[in-house]
Amino acid sequence: MLRVILNGCNGHMGRFVTSGIAGREDIEIIAGVDLNTEVPNTYPVYDSFDKITEKADAVIDFSHPSALSGVLDYCTGNSVALVECSTGLSSEQVDRIKADSSVIPVFYSGNMSIGVNLIIELSKSAARVLGDSFDIEIIEAHHNQKLDSPSGTAYMIADAIRDELSRPVEYEYDRHSRSLKRPKDEIGIHSVRGGTIVGEHQVMFAGNDEIITISHSARSKALFSTGAINAALFLYGKEPGMYSMKDMLK
Repeated sequence: MLRVILNGCNGHMGRFVTSGIAGREDIEIIAGVDLNTEVPNTYPVYDSFDKITEKADAVIDFSHPSALSGVLDYCTGNSVALVECSTGLSSEQVDRIKADSSVIPVFYSGNMSIGVNLIIELSKSAARVLGDSFDIEIIEAHHNQKLDSPSGTAYMIADAIRDELSRPVEYEYDRHSRSLKRPKDEIGIHSVRGGTIVGEHQVMFAGNDEIITISHSARSKALFSTGAINAALFLYGKEPGMYSMKDMLK
């Protein structure tokens, strides 16, 4: 039985993780950490990692970038694996995660959906075959409360494709500001915001007389919690190092 501490347990995603683990026989939440300790749970909830007395195998972090330092201090100090799910981390924070992965196993991905990471792999394969002769466009759609644009996942897809191409490319976000033909050395990235869209990503390879499209549509945020739970189980018994969805999909 994998014993997990859930950081951000009373937040939106934390509640999905709690629900997803409830009743399972291979993983259990032994404690939670959240600034809001008033919400009743089936496990004890602390407002600080310093107060935890339970012995854990892993931490699942669905909190806020500001909490990362404390999470890493706890995990490295107690030899606990980390599944890092917080979004909006700075490059400096990502660098620290990579540095601390020399001490503990860390699972880190910009998107915890297995499906999204699968379309990234499919897009890389398509880019290797089609990239030099096809125009590439990425369209992403999210709810009207999302702050960042384009999404971090759109950048993940674009970066993965760019690494497979034999030619240098730039990302283009704003064609309306210029009047000229589309150059070959770019990947278009477009954002849609509206309603309660959970997350949709489409990769279009447009060639002469044919279009190939790879897409993923998230219908509930529960799928991200499922990815985090699977990641925690995947890390169990692993050596220190950086792991991602690519490793889990092998």
